[in-house]
Amino acid sequence: MYVSRGARRVSRTGASAVVLGAALLIAGCSSSGDGDKSKESEGADAGAGITQQPKATDPFWVNPDGNAAKQVAALEKAGKKQDAEQIRKIAEQPAAEWIVPENSEEQARGYTEAAAKADRDALLVVYNIPHRDCGQFSGGGAADGNAYRSFIDGLAKGIGDRPATVILEPDAVLHMVDNCTPEEFHEERYDLLKGAVEKLKSLKNTKVYLDAGNAGWGKPDDISQPLQRAGVDRADGFSVNVSNFYSTDDSIAYGKELSAKVGNKPFVIDTSRNGNGPYEEGNPDERWCNPPGRALGEPPTTKTADPLVDAYVWVKRPGESDGECKGGPKAGEWWPEYALKLAQGSDT
Repeated sequence: MYVSRGARRVSRTGASAVVLGAALLIAGCSSSGDGDKSKESEGADAGAGITQQPKATDPFWVNPDGNAAKQVAALEKAGKKQDAEQIRKIAEQPAAEWIVPENSEEQARGYTEAAAKADRDALLVVYNIPHRDCGQFSGGGAADGNAYRSFIDGLAKGIGDRPATVILEPDAVLHMVDNCTPEEFHEERYDLLKGAVEKLKSLKNTKVYLDAGNAGWGKPDDISQPLQRAGVDRADGFSVNVSNFYSTDDSIAYGKELSAKVGNKPFVIDTSRNGNGPYEEGNPDERWCNPPGRALGEPPTTKTADPLVDAYVWVKRPGESDGECKGGPKAGEWWPEYALKLAQGSDT
């Protein structure tokens, strides 16, 4: 009835260790905020030559000091111009910032201030639910319900009235449906998710998308009611394909079928690494983890192929590891070689 663990995926945890310092540092850098400017002129004030994308098609903020941007600079310094241009495909697209448990208020403030100064929206991911990832590569999360509520309160205070789009808790609903998360934790988790949606939606300019699995997971019938219990009716919609590889067409089909069961809610699709679709070789239980031969997917944009799809977004940051498999570093750590292969794969 339920998907095998092979369709699960880890998101990142430890990779956010540098986000606070980077965000606060970048807060002083901006473009002038004219949404009609060209891509080139918008990037004039950005650090390391990293540009913002045109706001009309892509309202999300590009972090000019992210891991990909640092790799571009290092490759250019080493005279590896061709490789630098490949990694620039990642560095100049907006990717989500994953909020770590410590100092959620300061992180959120730093990111949203930097995005606002660039006249863009911050794209944030909340990934701190207690008993996260069933103790796998990205296991952890808040110590208990009260710690999680404090984390969300800090996040909301940090965002304030500035524009932000929040992807809420990858896998949190899915792992209750597939019984990966023990049933004894379900009631509290539903309450925490519903409370997080309500808290974040009380903010003036914040959109919230509750995570809803992926096209390879199972039937929308299985997750529609749990999504409703978790508060999707109060959210702006739901997210699909986070940190996964299913094609955009398959993700649209899955999302539309699910949408019809949850009040015709719109959704966003993570297209960060789905350019070649899912990996179909090797151990089925590990196909989701650092699969070879993958490619970048559609660039982030609000100009999508279906009116129910609010945006294609890069929730998983291309080049950051899924976990310690297939030679990868810890979940969320930057993996330069994998990043380069993803970028090169998008040429084929």
